Amino acid sequence: MRQVGLFVNLDKPQAAEVQRRLTRLLRDAGFDVVCAGVQRGSDVEAADDLDRLPLELLFVLGGDGTLLTAARRFAHHGVPLLGINIGHLGFLSEAEPAELEETVRRVVHKEYDLERRLMLEAAVYRHGQEVARLVALNDAGIAKGSFARMITVHAYVDGVFVDTYRGDGIIVSTPTGSTAYSLSCGGPIIVPHLHVLLITPICPHTLFSRPCVIADTQEVRLVVESTHDDVGLTVDGQVGVRMAVGDEVMVRRSPFDTTLVKWRDREFFSVLRAKLRNRESQ
Repeated sequence: MRQVGLFVNLDKPQAAEVQRRLTRLLRDAGFDVVCAGVQRGSDVEAADDLDRLPLELLFVLGGDGTLLTAARRFAHHGVPLLGINIGHLGFLSEAEPAELEETVRRVVHKEYDLERRLMLEAAVYRHGQEVARLVALNDAGIAKGSFARMITVHAYVDGVFVDTYRGDGIIVSTPTGSTAYSLSCGGPIIVPHLHVLLITPICPHTLFSRPCVIADTQEVRLVVESTHDDVGLTVDGQVGVRMAVGDEVMVRRSPFDTTLVKWRDREFFSVLRAKLRNRESQ
């Protein structure tokens, strides 16, 4: 029997009803359905035995934040993720609640493609010792607090000095993350299949600091220089660690990728236009 999993954000008002409908449709189609995990607020619970389950794919019920959480949580498993949007924008999702019947039909007949998205690994070092290691699908960003003065970040790529950025911080993004925080900071849109990383300064206090695109085989070293301790590293805008003056962050491509289920009749730029225009009108 074909087996699929559900990862559900129970904080969403529609979550329970959509989960019930989707489960019924999948079981009627002959699937074994397991709950691979749930998210309540900042707490995430996932099945401990997921690695032993031969899941064909994992349905993620929530918004973009829920899918980012699932991507980090299940990165080592390699299970393909299919987002059902019950959030706000749903840029990473592939279906809406009104499309559940068609979604199940496509899954039954395997009318989809699998798209691999590279991830990041960010490690924080303090006095030469690693104090934190995080993974991200979208981005890893160093930023000052809301009321703190600007910070200085020295950036190196493969050990070679690139520039010193003075402002609110700096972001290292994947192509997937180029349409997230980096886009709001003036960064370019990068098509998802390119093997590159993007370095984008946040509100730089200069006329000459610009985003920089590098190969995904290169390693970024960021050294924080600040006169205050209101600085932090955040991945995917969700999980973070407070940093101290002199801390270093090493960002590289993660050994894990996220695999997304994508419909064959949808093209990246069409989705981009539709989703971003929808956001502007709200």
